[in-house]
Amino acid sequence: MDRRAETGEGVADGPTELSRHSWWQVLRRTVREFKQDNLLDWAAALTYYSVLSLFPAIIVFSAVLGLLGPGTIQVLVDAVGKLGPSGATDLLIGAIRELQGSRGLAGPLAVIGLVAALWTASGYVGAFMRAANGIYEVEEGRPLWKTLPLRVGLTAALVVLLAVCAAAVVATGGIADRLGRWLGVGSAGVLVWDIAKWPVLALLISLAFALLYWAAPNVRQPGFRWLSPGGVLAVVLWLAASGCFALYVANFGSYNKTYGSLAGVIVFLVWLWISNIAVLLGAEFDAELARGARIEKGAREDQEPILPPRDTTAAEDGG
Repeated sequence: MDRRAETGEGVADGPTELSRHSWWQVLRRTVREFKQDNLLDWAAALTYYSVLSLFPAIIVFSAVLGLLGPGTIQVLVDAVGKLGPSGATDLLIGAIRELQGSRGLAGPLAVIGLVAALWTASGYVGAFMRAANGIYEVEEGRPLWKTLPLRVGLTAALVVLLAVCAAAVVATGGIADRLGRWLGVGSAGVLVWDIAKWPVLALLISLAFALLYWAAPNVRQPGFRWLSPGGVLAVVLWLAASGCFALYVANFGSYNKTYGSLAGVIVFLVWLWISNIAVLLGAEFDAELARGARIEKGAREDQEPILPPRDTTAAEDGG
């Protein structure tokens, strides 16, 4: 057996190098490992951290956009309303509207919200790091002085990407016209942007997932890819699942009868849980692609970890 296959080094550079049979095995193992890695439970844990992170993030986005005028807030509200089921997005819209009256405190709100968002969202990233280590079947060997800056830095990068997404969403209508005149692109450029911004948003979100999948697990990966197959899969699954869930809630769900005034909260939590399932499934898919590439180099299917660890310091000290 090739020593590089045994250690996980020298894996295929990309999924296009896998054979058709390997692709089928990757898909089969992704489903199997998703169950064995208890990712439904991890999605529930990530949902908890999502709730803690989401509302400080809304404070940041609403406060910053509030500086640009009330029209931007309404555009953000309209865009949020399209993200998922109405019962889920109503909570977000309500929080945004409550902050509309605080535009005079946009600066302080933005600073306070940014600090809170970074700290609470770093809890989400920390939980995702633990889930990703489980996916790659590797112990967390990085010491705290490495993982803590990584958590905060990765969180900051994701917040910046989400802020760019929010800016892209509100760059429409009158705001887009003003930007178009300032950039000298005219109405034709604005029309092109109105059409192209949604694919651009999907690419930005895929990039955020790719960054999360690359940095979170304690494994040495072949290299960072701006778009990972798992990131693209996560976006597609999230869009499809959100659409199907919205259809179910609108036509078949009985949340109001079951939960009464809490129906909106329950729908919101279920939607977040489904969203995190999509994110974790994308990570599992990337891991199984790495396993498939390693198997084609001669490694065993049951070899653990899937890729060699980046650091074993903490694991050795703990042992």
